[in-house]
Amino acid sequence: MYDEYEDPDDERPSKSQLKRDMAALQALGVELLSLPDKRVAALNLPEPLMDALAEARRIKGAHEGKRRQLQLIGKLMRHVDPAPIREAVAEFKLGRAQDSLQLHQAERWRVRLVEEDSALQAYLQTFDEVDVQQLRSLIRAARKDRAQAPEQRNGRAWRELFQMVKAHVLAEARANGLSGAGDEADADAPREADDADEARHDD
Repeated sequence: MYDEYEDPDDERPSKSQLKRDMAALQALGVELLSLPDKRVAALNLPEPLMDALAEARRIKGAHEGKRRQLQLIGKLMRHVDPAPIREAVAEFKLGRAQDSLQLHQAERWRVRLVEEDSALQAYLQTFDEVDVQQLRSLIRAARKDRAQAPEQRNGRAWRELFQMVKAHVLAEARANGLSGAGDEADADAPREADDADEARHDD
């Protein structure tokens, strides 16, 4: 009972505060696992921590071994400055959010271009350096494909239209300084998002 008493006049960190700090460091260490290797390497972390992160990535599932490895990462995190890590994680999350927003914007444009005749003019007014002939061709092909029975669709024009629109959306975002924070990690995200969309399209 008395062991848990914390003197309010004691300026040293309380046991409960130390526990909270340790838990926060472990959580930050876990978030390091979500960063691309290039971003982690740029942080110049101590070798023991880098080794622990690599081992945690190799351990699959949520069993006891993974839990112990994450605890080790938390302990090693006590010996590094957490500020640059927090900044890197925050920047990466912002980049992912921006990339996701741009993918959704590209998808909305694709649907509009296929479903609305008036969308083409609005698109040309929004984006620069558009190959109008190629865009018209992809729209026609995508409309023709979608008119087919599901078992006869191949989705190629639908996918190519998305890739073209996505390139314009990302180019505009870069020009406005709204893209690039999540570049390495999300290199595969557009393809994954489009693959999932294609599966819905074919159903």
